[in-house]
Amino acid sequence: MSSNKTLTKFIFVTGGVTSSLGKGIVSASLAKLLQARGYSVTIQKFDPYINIDPGTMNPYEHGECYVTDDGAETDLDLGHYERFLNNPTSQANNFTTGRIYYNVIKKEREGAYLGKTVQVIPHITDEIKNSFYKVAESGDYDIVITEIGGCVGDIEALPFIEAVRQAKFELGASRALNIHLTLVPYLQAAGELKTKPTQHSVKQLQEAGVVPNILVCRTEHPLPMDIRRKIALFCNVDLNAVIESRDAETIYDVPLLMRKEKLDEIVLMKMNLPAYNEPNMDEWNGFLKKLKNPKGEVNIALVGKYVELQDAYKSISEAIIHAGAVNEVKVKVSWLKAEKLEDRGVCAAELQKYDGVLVAPGFGERGIEGKVNAASVAREKGIPFFGICLGMQASVIAFGRDVLGLSSAHSSEMLENTPDPVIDIMEEQKNISQMGGTMRLGAYPCELKKGTKAEQVYGTGLINERHRHRYEFNNKYLEDYEKAGMIASGINPQTQLVEIVEIPEHPYYVASQFHPEYKSTVEKPHPLFVGFIKAVKENKQ
Repeated sequence: MSSNKTLTKFIFVTGGVTSSLGKGIVSASLAKLLQARGYSVTIQKFDPYINIDPGTMNPYEHGECYVTDDGAETDLDLGHYERFLNNPTSQANNFTTGRIYYNVIKKEREGAYLGKTVQVIPHITDEIKNSFYKVAESGDYDIVITEIGGCVGDIEALPFIEAVRQAKFELGASRALNIHLTLVPYLQAAGELKTKPTQHSVKQLQEAGVVPNILVCRTEHPLPMDIRRKIALFCNVDLNAVIESRDAETIYDVPLLMRKEKLDEIVLMKMNLPAYNEPNMDEWNGFLKKLKNPKGEVNIALVGKYVELQDAYKSISEAIIHAGAVNEVKVKVSWLKAEKLEDRGVCAAELQKYDGVLVAPGFGERGIEGKVNAASVAREKGIPFFGICLGMQASVIAFGRDVLGLSSAHSSEMLENTPDPVIDIMEEQKNISQMGGTMRLGAYPCELKKGTKAEQVYGTGLINERHRHRYEFNNKYLEDYEKAGMIASGINPQTQLVEIVEIPEHPYYVASQFHPEYKSTVEKPHPLFVGFIKAVKENKQ
């Protein structure tokens, strides 16, 4: 273990009463405040499910699968961490029960345990603790924030809570603390806030051997002083360590609300760290000011497969918010189900209500014809268009059918024996039988053609973007496409993979094989989203 482990401070964030209280946003907000004070911070997430990663999960099950530069398929909370901190995460920032057990079983098969009986304690908990500490070694961090997914009391979470208990014991009071997020519900009929769920949740945590240092209380109403005193007394925490976390207008308000509650100050005091200067949140406040005071409004149709669960496209919706703020417009997004656009006439009538069309990623044939129709209508009617991953492939299929006269143009993913596979499986994907973690994943370089929209919005000739796909543009058709007016404006220099297509004659028709949404942050909104919203705004005017 490196010397970092002897210097880094560790904050463990747990939750109780119910899931979806916002542990990820509170963790990211605290990290932002500490970073704004000059500390070097990273965040990691431990998920109690047995899948090795969310890569093979249905988006309805778990929301979007977020991809890091190093190709890890991870929990969507890592997207929040990157958007708030403007720092890339990696495989070391996300672990699941499945990955922990997989690592232990692999070691056991290799004989690493010298014939001992492998048990939850110490072998599983040691593996979890090593993963807590490992991220501190991957960078020179002053503070590591570790979010434990799920709820205290869940069977799945028990080994993680036990590992937190051991880590707190090993590291000592000034090096490790626990922030417990809990719910203080308001009972309408009784007309009062109830502290009992919080008391029970803390009791469960204490029974597992972890004494919380700070309580963050999710509530819809202000927490009066008498309620705070009651929580402090019954839960055995300092009065100033009972933090109110009220519902916010936007997740980007939460760091400021946590600052108002002095969460960062209390953490620094408890960890014996100097509270250097006040957190410098000027850039953040500038972003919020633009976000909340738009000078105009645009309406975007987002065409996707999983629109009932907006978390399935979490990074896209956040990237749109970032780009809207840069362009000083409020972006209203309508979530359109691709299957409902499979009739061309219905699709045309629907999409003409909007100022711009974004066709989202996805897998499988359900809704593909609706996506192809959306790409066709946007091209024919001059509506600014942005396609991502499968959205880019849909635009290629649409152009092949409509402009090149290839009536059978399709992707071999959807129609294996199509005579015109304008989208085909990547060569290195042909012999893969295992589904998990085997796609083209992570960041790859891309060269942009001079004078194209892509080069114009990026302002550079070489970019690096993150991927998650098995199928690609079939280069056998490239010459025909370029002659007919759809050009490849971004190409991977090593494999010649077409990364971006665009139609120069159109007000804005750009589509990327990669996922630009994964790299959009508050401080660095993604150029393709900024360019798209700018084109939508100008086209509307």
